Amino acid sequence: MAGHVTERHITRSGQGGDRDVYEYALLRVVPRVERGECINAGVLVYCRARGYLGARTHLDEARLLALDPAADLAGVRAALGAVEGVCAGGAAAGQAAGDDPGRRFRWLVAPRSTVVRPGPVHTGLTTDPAAETERLLDLLVR
Repeated sequence: MAGHVTERHITRSGQGGDRDVYEYALLRVVPRVERGECINAGVLVYCRARGYLGARTHLDEARLLALDPAADLAGVRAALGAVEGVCAGGAAAGQAAGDDPGRRFRWLVAPRSTVVRPGPVHTGLTTDPAAETERLLDLLVR
């Protein structure tokens, strides 16, 4: 049976209704690379069909400080804010402002060795990518 799983049910190809495919990745904060510990601090969502690219972040400072009492909170907040700016586009995106949403998403989810880094990319179906961004933030970050 050809199809794919979405939230506990299977839909056959072409039976997605008005839902569109989206991709998402978590933003993780890794304060001490040598320890490999991280906390989820945000989510990136890209929906090509709707031309949507969004990011929502939430930094649990107490959890981060539990992993590393010397963590640079201001630096982490600035990095998370920069990701939101690139997603928003316009002047806040800096040099990426002229890039289409898909290109900005691919750049943001590219592997990197920084304190704030993306997790693997996952997919799903949605009718409202902005609401999905908020749902994923509540489910996976807060």
